[in-house]
Amino acid sequence: MRTNISFRVIVVLLLLFSENLQAQDRQPAVAGSFYPGNAEALTKELRQLFQNTSTEKNSSIAALIVPHAGYIFSGKVAATGYAQIPKGKAYKNVFIIGVSHRIRFNGVSIYPHGNYLTPLGKIPVNDVLAEKLINENRIIHFVPGAHRSEHSIEVQLPFLQYHLKKGFCIVPILTGDSNPATTRKLAEALLPYFTSDNLFIISTDFSHYPPNASAQKVDKETADAILSGIPEQLQKVCQKLSPNPPENVLTRLCGESGVLTLMEVISGKTGYYYHQIIYQNSSASPSGDPNRIVGYCAISVTRDKAQAFHLTESDKSYLLKLARNTIETYLKTGMLPKIAPSHPKNLQQHCGAFVTLSEDGSLRGCIGQFNPSIPLVEVVRNMAIAASTKDTRFPPVQLSEMNSIKIEISVLTPLHKISNAEEFHPGKQGIYIKKGNRSGTYLPQVAEQTGWDRENMLGHCSRDKAGIGWNGWKNAELYTYEAIVFHEK
Repeated sequence: MRTNISFRVIVVLLLLFSENLQAQDRQPAVAGSFYPGNAEALTKELRQLFQNTSTEKNSSIAALIVPHAGYIFSGKVAATGYAQIPKGKAYKNVFIIGVSHRIRFNGVSIYPHGNYLTPLGKIPVNDVLAEKLINENRIIHFVPGAHRSEHSIEVQLPFLQYHLKKGFCIVPILTGDSNPATTRKLAEALLPYFTSDNLFIISTDFSHYPPNASAQKVDKETADAILSGIPEQLQKVCQKLSPNPPENVLTRLCGESGVLTLMEVISGKTGYYYHQIIYQNSSASPSGDPNRIVGYCAISVTRDKAQAFHLTESDKSYLLKLARNTIETYLKTGMLPKIAPSHPKNLQQHCGAFVTLSEDGSLRGCIGQFNPSIPLVEVVRNMAIAASTKDTRFPPVQLSEMNSIKIEISVLTPLHKISNAEEFHPGKQGIYIKKGNRSGTYLPQVAEQTGWDRENMLGHCSRDKAGIGWNGWKNAELYTYEAIVFHEK
């Protein structure tokens, strides 16, 4: 009798233990609101979001900064970010750093066991690694309530399930404060895992809740600070909220602590590069309010110099025709022509560009833009007008000249800051020199056109373009970039 009772007790305890283990799985909190609540509808929406994103992939992506709003608002930006990774790429772990919106606490919380569930199934937590991080770092804890209803990690999971090869684990991390000391300590703890077999996802939206025009200005300042790779620069920009915040801006970057953690991990290391992929804000959504904006930006960090970017011959032909048609239409009517919705989707990527005009072999105008907050197709349209009418070195182009003008376009890779002039390779790279409020640049093809070596490129750019003297580059900020150059035949 006693044996039978003991056996029953053991069975009951095992059942209770089993139920307790099951309860450790983190249930979806925002399925059905931030994204569809069943697998079929969710898969369909993800398929639509990934359609017409860039076909160029980069297997060297180490980290992505992506938004975490409802898919109707930020899903396209997030999908465009994830689409830069080759579909089906395998990772051992995906570290997701989100921000706790509902519960404030000191330090960091890691979910240490079980699975995260979505309508597409479960993703296992690397419980061994999670427990190790908790046990070895005083700032890292497990705050159950913070994870229970938080969306900043959850909304990333369907993108990962849809786009990556199965078999990866996640390390779900929530930051509870924006103390710089916390981000530095978290960066130190995560640094050993910032390897090629792991992926880091930083979940953050940008500005909350200015009108559209203010949002674009504020978000560009924030994105530029991230692209600088300097944590202190981002901190300085985010601190502009006090004492005189921009119009109706509650925050510039809700996931500031996560972004700073990533920047601290990379800071001071060579071989890592930031790339802005796409920017939009909630006004692009049919449900968006143009007077109350949330900004969304996708930024990647790669382990190679320039993120894979390619223009097809069709893309180049479209941009050249667009530039010519824009100039001629503007000179005839004074109106900015609209861009047809049927333009190649690859041209939606955010890249800088220069438009150069020449007449009978001589320069007739050249103006460009670095690190824009608008798509490439709009940059080329705007720079075509600027090169033809706003280059102060030349009188405005007349419509009668257009038959003799040749158009050249240079599409730029993101700026890369260098610490030594020896890192600049004339001909292959362009140079951008900045000192205070003065700056100047020469495109990569200038070295070939002039025959200048490195010293002459730097000296001429410093003196003739930036206006800081021949040797001014020696104590200025130096940046390099590459260009895809093409012109009318």
